[in-house]
Amino acid sequence: MNFLKKNIIGIILCAAIAGLATFIASLSIGSFSLELIGAPVLAILIGMLITLVAPQVAKSEFFAGGIKFTSKKILQWAVVILGFSLNLNTIAQVGGKSLPVIISTISISLITSFVLMKVMKIKKKTACLIGVGSSICGGSAIAATAPVIDADDDDVAQSISVIFLFNILAALIFPTLGQALGFGTEGFAIFAGTAVNDTSSVTAAAATAENLYHTSGILSAAVTVKLTRTLAIIPITLILALYRTKKAKSNGGEASSFSFKKIFPWFILYFIAASLITTIVGIIPENSFTTLYNDSFVTAMKWLAKFFIAMAMCAIGLNTNVVNLIKKGGKPILLGFCCWAVVTATSILVQHITGIYTTNL
Repeated sequence: MNFLKKNIIGIILCAAIAGLATFIASLSIGSFSLELIGAPVLAILIGMLITLVAPQVAKSEFFAGGIKFTSKKILQWAVVILGFSLNLNTIAQVGGKSLPVIISTISISLITSFVLMKVMKIKKKTACLIGVGSSICGGSAIAATAPVIDADDDDVAQSISVIFLFNILAALIFPTLGQALGFGTEGFAIFAGTAVNDTSSVTAAAATAENLYHTSGILSAAVTVKLTRTLAIIPITLILALYRTKKAKSNGGEASSFSFKKIFPWFILYFIAASLITTIVGIIPENSFTTLYNDSFVTAMKWLAKFFIAMAMCAIGLNTNVVNLIKKGGKPILLGFCCWAVVTATSILVQHITGIYTTNL
């Protein structure tokens, strides 16, 4: 009861803004669908705008507790719920072929972000989030990684903003680029699934490509590749947790109060459990329960995960000074561009090497 008194108003505020962002994302301006931007990005922008106009909101005793809870706990719940959209059997069958491309793009992006972090002297946590977001799955990967490395709201807001910028560019440019480069339909599906981050942007790019190629199947294949990339959240968060523990213990003073158990991303275990449940249901002979589960429950969980991420992004926006964000934005944007460029080039190169480039579905 005490928890509700301290947090409920702030949580309701974040939910209301996420609802507004979700509604706006369903609209179109002419032929441009705002779904391409996505509710999470719109929510963080609305949150930052509110704080710019009325900075006292996030600091108010009525809202502060709920905003903090939303930016931390609900963000983790979103990742757990996301697991229900992953059928590991389907990913193994359809996404397995894309593994060389996925592993290569993730590796090159993380290496690039690490090297440029040193060269450009970018904050470690910001560079880590941009590298993970660029290489794995945008906002979802950032949501999973942020609590593990104890990133603050400015770090998350900065990385989400950078990832958003290049997601939009990819969704707009890649369909025409892929056709000009001579991608086959399967080649483009893997290209979109590995070189575009956010699911809404992957969907937009793949749907546009289906119109250009006058065929179907690119969208479903691209989304499956994207979901396969999402599984990389598991090893990345565990490695980062181990690294943070080792570094803390090497500092001596922190060792006594710091342990791997304290920062172990327990929510990742629930994420895995959720995906295993969906996988098990997938191998049960079709009946009324499996139909209800796959058609209704999974669809509802996908929507809820996105809504929770929008709530968390709103909370992060409410705790972010947009003026400082813009002032510090130059180097993170350059880092994001470099990661985006090397991921794009690596996806094309590895597909050439493996012979996927011109194949069709």
